[in-house]
Amino acid sequence: MKIISWNCNGAFRKKFDIISSLDADIYVIQECEDPSRTRDRRYIDWSNNHLWIGDSKNKGLGIFAKSDIKLEQLVWSNNFRDHSVKYFLPCLVDNKFQLLGVWTHRNNSPNFGYMGQFWKYLETNFKYFENPIIAGDFNSNAIWDQWDRWWNHSDVVQILKQKQIESIYHIISGEEQGCETTPTFWLQKNAAKPYHIDYVFLSKEFQKPKSFKIGERSNWIEFSDHVPLILEL
Repeated sequence: MKIISWNCNGAFRKKFDIISSLDADIYVIQECEDPSRTRDRRYIDWSNNHLWIGDSKNKGLGIFAKSDIKLEQLVWSNNFRDHSVKYFLPCLVDNKFQLLGVWTHRNNSPNFGYMGQFWKYLETNFKYFENPIIAGDFNSNAIWDQWDRWWNHSDVVQILKQKQIESIYHIISGEEQGCETTPTFWLQKNAAKPYHIDYVFLSKEFQKPKSFKIGERSNWIEFSDHVPLILEL
């Protein structure tokens, strides 16, 4: 099975052909349109097996699968105390494994934006995790850790390790969090502003994949400020 995560930087209806050339079984796509509210017939047909969440029909988080794959959305809560966190899309794939799509959001929070949103999501749902695959744009890196925050990127990585869930890039590369040599994102598409902010976290049973690759900037920068993460199990 091949799983791809990619922040398409919007207008996915014009880009799904490009990512489809990689022939994945499942695509986790950030910043994509809601297929149920588009007029684009080709996009509707392509996305006939999907899950999607978002506040705007033009930009949300979607999981798209080949027609012979069963996607069942899991009823996990996006609520943390008195408010909602953004954006997390959990599902069960073929009744076999959990897949959690992620696109963290600032969510108008001065203190709990991005990785803080994921920390809150874990506080609510970590008890439901059963050997999941977690993939998406986390908008986060250990280089931005702040000493007075208990939900830093590094802290969240340690929480996941409690259930033996780790970033496959870091397992394969041997690099430490915050010391990544391969970017996944270029701010404003500027080659001088590279960051590693997209991740695939795998439970122990998946940590010896057939392959894991990060797309080449030259192949993708025309379409997005992010490159795809490509996992084969």
